[in-house]
Amino acid sequence: MLHSRIFLLIGIALAAFAVAAAQDDETLKVDTSIVRLNVGVVDQHGKPITDLNRSNFRLFEDGVRQEITRFEPSTAPFSVVMVLDMSGSTLPMRQVMKQSAFRFLDALSPEDRVAVVEFYDKINLRNDFTTDRSTIAHSIDVSNGRGKTQFYKALDFAMDKLTSEGNRRKAIIVLSDGVDTSLQDADRTALLDLSDDKVPTALDPENNDVLKRVLRKADLLGVTIYPLALPTGDPAKLADPTPRQVAMYKAARARLQAVADRTGGTLQAINRLEDMGRIYAIVAADIRTLYTIEYQPQNDKHDGKWRTIAIKTDNPNLISRTRPGYFAR
Repeated sequence: MLHSRIFLLIGIALAAFAVAAAQDDETLKVDTSIVRLNVGVVDQHGKPITDLNRSNFRLFEDGVRQEITRFEPSTAPFSVVMVLDMSGSTLPMRQVMKQSAFRFLDALSPEDRVAVVEFYDKINLRNDFTTDRSTIAHSIDVSNGRGKTQFYKALDFAMDKLTSEGNRRKAIIVLSDGVDTSLQDADRTALLDLSDDKVPTALDPENNDVLKRVLRKADLLGVTIYPLALPTGDPAKLADPTPRQVAMYKAARARLQAVADRTGGTLQAINRLEDMGRIYAIVAADIRTLYTIEYQPQNDKHDGKWRTIAIKTDNPNLISRTRPGYFAR
C-alpha cells in the first residue's frame, strides 16, 4: 500500500512537471507559419512616407521574392505595452519618467490600445489594453516600487499579454537602463576568476538563453520593441570604474541594442533627463508611420536556420526599415 502511494505521488509530480513544461512551450499561441513585419519608410531626408499601399512593396526572404498576404497602412491602430522600470535605481527620476510617459500617451493615436506594466522585484499589470486615456494615465501615475531589475521577465510578460490582441499591430516601449539583475549576476560569475586583461572580451552578450527566448517570442508575434535607455548604472560616471563594471555594463547595452535591432525598433539613449519627454514623443511618432506586412514563407522548413528579410519599394529613392530576419523554428 505504501509503495502504491509513493508511485502515485511520483506520477502526480511528473504529470505536473509535464503540464508546466507544456504551458511554457504553448505560451505563444500564434501561427508560426506567418511572418509579420512592421515597416518604416523614409525619403532621402529622413521624412516618413505614409501614403504607400501593398503594390508599392517588394518583399524578399533569402533573396527569394515572397507574396504579401496581408497589408495594413500606417493609419491602422496599434496595441502598445508601456513597460516602466520601477526598480530602486530609478527612484531619483520617477517624476520625470511619469511626465514623459504622459507625453508619449498624448502622441499616440486615439485608437491605439495601451497596457501599462511596471517591474521591479515584481512584475505588475497596472492596466490591460484599453483606449481609455484616463485609465492609462492613472496607471502611470500610481506606478511604484523598488528593488531588483527584472527587465527581461518584464519583456516576456509584455509579449504574453500581446498574444491576446490577435491580428492587431504590436509594439512595446520599455523605459529602463536595461541592467537586468539576474543577467548581471550571471555576467559577474562568468568574470569572477578571470584576470583583468581578459575581462573586456570575455562576455558574449547575445549568447544568452534569456535573451534568445525574448527574441524568439518577438519573432513569432511580429512585435517591434523600442528600448528607452535611462542614464543609470553607467560606470563611466564613477571616479575609477573596474574592468568588470565596464564589461558588464557594455554587455547589458549590447543586449538592449540586440532587442531593438532584431525587432526593427530603435534604441534611444537618454543622456539627460530633460530629453526623456522628447524621446518618448519621437518613438510615438515613429510608431504612427509604420506599415504592417505579413507573408507565408515559400521555404516552410522549421530547421532553426536564420532567414534574411529584405523589403523594398518601387521608388529607389525611398529607404525601408524592418527587422533583418528571423530563425525558422
